[in-house]
Amino acid sequence: MNYSTQEIQERVDRYISQFKEGYFSPLSLQARLTEEVGEMAREINHLYGEKPKKSTEKEKALEEELGDVIFVLTCFANSLNIDLSDAFERSMSKIEVRDKNRWTRKEGEKNNE
Repeated sequence: MNYSTQEIQERVDRYISQFKEGYFSPLSLQARLTEEVGEMAREINHLYGEKPKKSTEKEKALEEELGDVIFVLTCFANSLNIDLSDAFERSMSKIEVRDKNRWTRKEGEKNNE
């Protein structure tokens, strides 16, 4: 299933809203996000790095770890009333201007000016 960022934010909000505790504080969410990114990094290191899994370690999919990062990031955005689509648009617009001539373009690719 494909979700828009709005649908992702709404689904996460429906889930979190059913609990009295609601969203964690921004500081707690930052800690959780850091934890999830660390778990994703560990999985990447097992898959592509020099650190094989121990025989006692459970097999985890990189996709699952990335999904966990998206969930916590969405909780963070929702807790601060930040629209992820707007945040993405601002970031991409900045990057497209700042880095437009930074990398070597493929043959036939135009510069987005």
